[in-house]
Amino acid sequence: MRPIIRVEDLGKQYRIGTRQSPYGTFRDLFDGWVRRRRGRAPGGETIWALRDVGFEVMPGEVIGVIGRNGAGKSTLLKLLSRVTEPTVGRIELYGRVGSLLEVGTGFHPELTGRENVYLYGAILGMSHAEVRRKFDEIVAFSEIEKFIDTPVKHYSSGMYMRLAFSVPAHLEPEIMLVDEVLAVGDLSFQQKCLDRMRLLKRGGTTILLVSHNMAAVQDTCERSILLDGGTLAAVGETAAVISRFRESLGSKSPDAAGGHYASSGGYDTGVTLEGFEMYGEDGQSRRSFRFGERVRFRIEIEASRRIESPLVNLGLVRADGVLVCNFNNRYDDFRIDYFEGRCVLEGRLPPLRLVPHFYEIHVAAWPVRPGAEAGEMSALLPLAAATFGVFSVEGPPPLTDQDGVFQQPALGWTLTRGAERIEYPAPDAESIFRGYAVSETRAAQRSS
Repeated sequence: MRPIIRVEDLGKQYRIGTRQSPYGTFRDLFDGWVRRRRGRAPGGETIWALRDVGFEVMPGEVIGVIGRNGAGKSTLLKLLSRVTEPTVGRIELYGRVGSLLEVGTGFHPELTGRENVYLYGAILGMSHAEVRRKFDEIVAFSEIEKFIDTPVKHYSSGMYMRLAFSVPAHLEPEIMLVDEVLAVGDLSFQQKCLDRMRLLKRGGTTILLVSHNMAAVQDTCERSILLDGGTLAAVGETAAVISRFRESLGSKSPDAAGGHYASSGGYDTGVTLEGFEMYGEDGQSRRSFRFGERVRFRIEIEASRRIESPLVNLGLVRADGVLVCNFNNRYDDFRIDYFEGRCVLEGRLPPLRLVPHFYEIHVAAWPVRPGAEAGEMSALLPLAAATFGVFSVEGPPPLTDQDGVFQQPALGWTLTRGAERIEYPAPDAESIFRGYAVSETRAAQRSS
């Protein structure tokens, strides 16, 4: 069977650091062409966004394209969709191409949603009759029927993106190129987008999907392509390519980085976060864990003065900046009376039901006066804050609605202060969150 996409020795070079002239004579154009043919750029520094990339895609395949920011993923899709021409190499496409590269490109703010559906459809290559035939389905998919005759300049960003995705989602191409559109809308709409992708797949559409959502890539794509610095780092079965990607992320991330925080006034807070460790169920210190594994952590703190009623927070942050779970001694009803000298705070976490990926570790310590309500925390500056590298969760797990982002209390806390050791058992989650809600209400009442 002949591949529906064949890429050979593909490369794209850009010139940076110079301002391009808006107009030029035919002689200027010809001179630039000759220089490029001789391997000399017309001036300015050049970079290769892609270089020596080659692969084949068979009809009906769904291929993930993953990599770090700036790896060349979007450039590859732009070359395949003919938005720009390659500098070197060859692309062969055998079929009608539909592109979802920048959702909403072509929307006019003064036109209504209805008018923009026809305009955007025409830009994407759909005939007027095709758009009219699919119009009701497009609007129903976007879930904004009530506002379809309202100018889109009055839409919220979510409404705008829903309608902008719905139009290209109803193309009927042989090849679909999709660039990071799975971040559109809320979770239910994202699921609808994934379902639409599966429907296209069942219809025989070949799909190339660029996404930072590794769970979506693993769930949707049979094979994947890993780009690193514009070059092809790996091609193969999706789970293996994602594992290779995680390894590359880990090798480029610091193991640990302690941090001392100074206020905007520049004074010494007297508190330093000296170290951080994570331990698996086997008791070994490591940074790679199984999905659902119970993890223990250890935070080393040095206080040159007595700090009354401190709060220590551990936050786990996803690659896109989302705080996926958060633990601190105050919300877990573990009230520390004071820090002084060398202190070690340890905690046992609930099972890590996180989507397999890398997560950043953020630790911070705050001063909290006795009797302060939870709502008053936002006005405080931390005594110390640090990022202690990353850890990984390995899968694949059977994903449920409760996986990925959760908020639960730790299963227990222990404070070691000199020769003194204080242990706190696992708190009751329901009472904690009920007390937190009461504290927030009281703080809001005082502020009003």
